[in-house]
Amino acid sequence: MSSRPPISPRSSSGGSGPSASMARMILSPLLRILRKLNIPLPTHIPTSPSHLLTPFILALTAALQRLDLSLDPRQTLAKLSKHRWTISNTFPLAFMAVCALFSLYIMVVPFAFKLALPLLYATAILIPATSQFFLPATPVFAWLITFFTARFIPSAHRPTIHVALLPALESVLYGANISDLQTRYTNPILDVIAWLPYGVLHFALPFLVAIILWTLGPRGSIQYWGRAFGFMNLLGVLTQLVLPCAAPWYEIIHGLTPANYAMPGSPGGLLRIDRVFHSSGYANTFGAAPLVFGAFPSLHSGCAVMEALFLSHFFPQLKALYWSYVGVLWWATMYLSHHYLIDLTGGASLSVLIFYLFMPETFKDSDQIQFESGRGEEGYEMVNGATELDLDEEIRKLEESGEGDVHEADVGDEEERVGNDADGRKKVSWGQTKVLGESTPRQSSEV
Repeated sequence: MSSRPPISPRSSSGGSGPSASMARMILSPLLRILRKLNIPLPTHIPTSPSHLLTPFILALTAALQRLDLSLDPRQTLAKLSKHRWTISNTFPLAFMAVCALFSLYIMVVPFAFKLALPLLYATAILIPATSQFFLPATPVFAWLITFFTARFIPSAHRPTIHVALLPALESVLYGANISDLQTRYTNPILDVIAWLPYGVLHFALPFLVAIILWTLGPRGSIQYWGRAFGFMNLLGVLTQLVLPCAAPWYEIIHGLTPANYAMPGSPGGLLRIDRVFHSSGYANTFGAAPLVFGAFPSLHSGCAVMEALFLSHFFPQLKALYWSYVGVLWWATMYLSHHYLIDLTGGASLSVLIFYLFMPETFKDSDQIQFESGRGEEGYEMVNGATELDLDEEIRKLEESGEGDVHEADVGDEEERVGNDADGRKKVSWGQTKVLGESTPRQSSEV
């Protein structure tokens, strides 16, 4: 009597385990809804990695070829001598210089280090090969040095920390403490989902957006990104210094008791991420944070909204994806007990203000933005590999040159072009025979 080998419950090709059943239970209703909606899906989208990456590789190659590799500082000095100084372009530079000099003054480091920072920056600005990167990033540098030197501001010169202001405003404006509701139920899976936008994408996406604008965006978009992103964060940090407010994690740990600047920061819900990875990285980082009571405005929200604004303005095809990320990050900041909802709206409002305040005139009309890539030989945009004629632009050019009006001289010229021969028959040019549908060589024919 032969014995049958035991069958493992996971050896079935149907995947009848509990995980497969859970997946079917979740996905089946969604698939039924999609079938009933009958949403038309595009069929011309390339799916192979080579087709998806080829346009970006070509754009990256073109961007690298446009780089200035000169090491001669005289070129930068020549450009500086021709620069027209106005109040609008001088005030931001003066404002950043004041923030940087104050940060260097209060910084408790060796004097040689204080002297090395401005010297290295000046050298990078003078050399053309490096100035094309460091000059647009100047607002970002001003924000970073202001943020990291905030720890050196004496507590006696700092304003009072507001502990009950944000939860009170949230209850008045929204009818409840929305952030507190998000923290009542936690789960390891939700912890990881919240950690990805808050602790990973928040730091990676600014570089990714900069690369996209540098390679695929119109000329000047990367400079615009550096100014808007840097000034938004710089003004946000200055607001946090002037109006220090406690985050939700403080209310969870200490209640509404008065706070002082000697208190260390807390990772909030990110402490659960430390437990997942068996580390203490977030506990150490937030415990030594240079700006502990900087809940309002939320720069996580400000950065996400700024990224969505730029991508939606220059690449609107995936607008729903950009703003979905903003919504997920808003939930993550409240779920991890780092911000109130009022903080998120404050950061978003600051981003919208800076985005439109710093927008160049050439970018205000999204239909008139001139992209460098994807153009034919005549300067028109390429559509499906063919050159598309912009009729509105051609009519405008004709009107400006005066060729769009019919004058009597034009009529006379036309009569001269269609002349008569000796027999009284009209001579018709080759172009007119083409209009009449005749196929004759490029020489005059008779009708």
